[in-house]
Amino acid sequence: MQERVLSLSTPLTVLKGIGPKKAEALSIDGLSTIDQLLHYYPRKYLDRTTLTLLSKLSGGQNVNVIGTIQSIKMRKGKFKYFLESIIYDGYGYLTLRWFNGAKYIKKALKIGDKLAVSGKVEFYNGYQIIHPDFEKLKEDEDPINTGSIIPIYPLTSNLKNNGIDSRFLRRIIKTIKKSSISINDHFEKNFLLETNLIELKRALNDIHFAKSLIDLNRAIERLKFDEHFFLQLYLAFKNQKNLKIKSKPCFQNSKFDKKIIEALSFELTEAQHRAHTQIKNSLTNSSPMNCLLQGDVGSGKTIVSILASSIAVESNFQVAVMAPTEILARQHLKSFKKEFDPLKITCALLTGGMARKERDKIIESLNNGKIDLVIGTHALIQKDVKFKKLGLVIIDEQHRFGVNQRRKLVEKGNNPHFLAMTATPIPRTLAITLYGDMDLCIIDEMPKNRKPVITKVIDENRLKRVYDFMAKEVVLGRQCMIVYPLVEETEKSDLIAATEMYEELSKNEFSNLEVGLIHGKMEKTEKDSIMNNFSANNINILISTTVIEVGIDVPNSTIMLIEHAERFGLTQLHQLRGRVGRGKNKSFCILVRRSFSENAKKRLNIMEETNDGFVIADEDLKIRGPGEFFGIRQSGYLSFKIANMKTDGSLIQKARKLAKEIIKHDSNLEGRKNIELKNKLYKTYKQNLNEKIIS
Repeated sequence: MQERVLSLSTPLTVLKGIGPKKAEALSIDGLSTIDQLLHYYPRKYLDRTTLTLLSKLSGGQNVNVIGTIQSIKMRKGKFKYFLESIIYDGYGYLTLRWFNGAKYIKKALKIGDKLAVSGKVEFYNGYQIIHPDFEKLKEDEDPINTGSIIPIYPLTSNLKNNGIDSRFLRRIIKTIKKSSISINDHFEKNFLLETNLIELKRALNDIHFAKSLIDLNRAIERLKFDEHFFLQLYLAFKNQKNLKIKSKPCFQNSKFDKKIIEALSFELTEAQHRAHTQIKNSLTNSSPMNCLLQGDVGSGKTIVSILASSIAVESNFQVAVMAPTEILARQHLKSFKKEFDPLKITCALLTGGMARKERDKIIESLNNGKIDLVIGTHALIQKDVKFKKLGLVIIDEQHRFGVNQRRKLVEKGNNPHFLAMTATPIPRTLAITLYGDMDLCIIDEMPKNRKPVITKVIDENRLKRVYDFMAKEVVLGRQCMIVYPLVEETEKSDLIAATEMYEELSKNEFSNLEVGLIHGKMEKTEKDSIMNNFSANNINILISTTVIEVGIDVPNSTIMLIEHAERFGLTQLHQLRGRVGRGKNKSFCILVRRSFSENAKKRLNIMEETNDGFVIADEDLKIRGPGEFFGIRQSGYLSFKIANMKTDGSLIQKARKLAKEIIKHDSNLEGRKNIELKNKLYKTYKQNLNEKIIS
């Protein structure tokens, strides 16, 4: 009988053992073709390349053994029945026990069965393994799982309920391996030799059935590289398309930025000078600038954005600055007006809570060009907001806005220059992946007058001493802030609410002081009044939710107390900490820990050890992963199957370099060598390739 030739597009239904029921279950989980099954990577592996004799066992070992069942029976435990089996390999005995699924396992096993067993050895009246991973072997069968690297696959309840487990998947993939299947590699052999990567066909075999750990690691490296490479190729491909879009340069013979620098009451740091020069050069290009300016809390990004805006305005363009909160928008307006008023540059604020008459006046002035620069919230992207000549768009804390929101503002101009800013330092591996189509501009230096904040983690029993310390700071004329995660108590949370603690602290510990409360659910006028009073030192202690994470600049504040600190991400804690230490006095950040888990202790210790936002960002990425880095799950770009943002730095760099080189020489991927790459690219990022660049 002639062997059937399979291809990657062959449906799984042609394989023996996959009937209609199992085919439907696999299809629900996105597994309909051989290609999809081969790219269904194991979640972990068991190393059975070495076997241990039962006479050589010792407690605490993770072992792989083979033995024959001598006895198997249900036994009565303290609370329920469990299954116990004893195996023998000719040299020694080992007891196996199952407390879960015991009846199901008993039906599958009998005396005389030969088992390949893996697990951790414990000692209790002899050596035993609890809930071992096992495989029943046949004398005349080439055992898939003995003396090799065993893949364990991720299994949904849908697969389990339809009799699909790791053993079943291994058997089906083994069938594919034995067939004659054609797998074209999208990389040429010369490139694979130069980069020391193995062929795709071998990688897809070894990811499932590696003969050694070396083979497995090489397979993982190749498949990781592919995922990083096609993402970087996608970003380079889209960026190349973006460069073809022409935009009138904002830059002319600039004088405004020089005048602003000369009038400053402080000296720019070297990092600020570098950032300003990089952005200024980008504004001279005929294609629109697409830049991400990132810098730690207090590193001075705002003045850099002011200088960039002055160049645009001097060249007769308008500037739009969008901030995520009204508090931050008002803070920016204050900063911009301070530098722009002497230059007669007109600035305005546009927010959602403005009176209709005032709003209409601003919109009209933007439309006729009488306003040079507008700062606002989401109100800027409303349909009736139009510009006469929008040349530069600046978005602060840009990760807080959706792709469509950012795009709507950009589309109000004719391909304007785009500057995104973030005070959340982003690990480089994440930055070059998530923002690979943007130029990165980094401010990695703090102003000389900025004192590091002293951070301490405390338990609840030390709060009284902290309250006393805060009261003493107030006596010295300083101010303090207390942050809680929630506004009010809910049935789902045991957190102390900001509103409740405001009432308690203002009546007890701080009864002789002026205590204020601010949170996101307050009316705009009430929030404005409280912030104005806090800025004027009419409020000594401000109790707040995370609404103060950005936009608060009160140099007189010296203590930031954060309740339930373990509930925050490290980057968010760092943002909150950045609200103090802005003045001449020594400042403190007190983190109240109410969880005593090892993870909480580890995370908060990092905050004690460093004030470097980039170090903190790296640690946050390691702990939470890229999907939770900004507090929300990322999708699309970062839906990797095997690649790892936390550990693949060198692979990402290699993939990015290759992708940019390919696009540089073949921007549309039309060359003979790149047709296969283009097909794979469109297959992977078909939906994303229809989007615009600014994202």
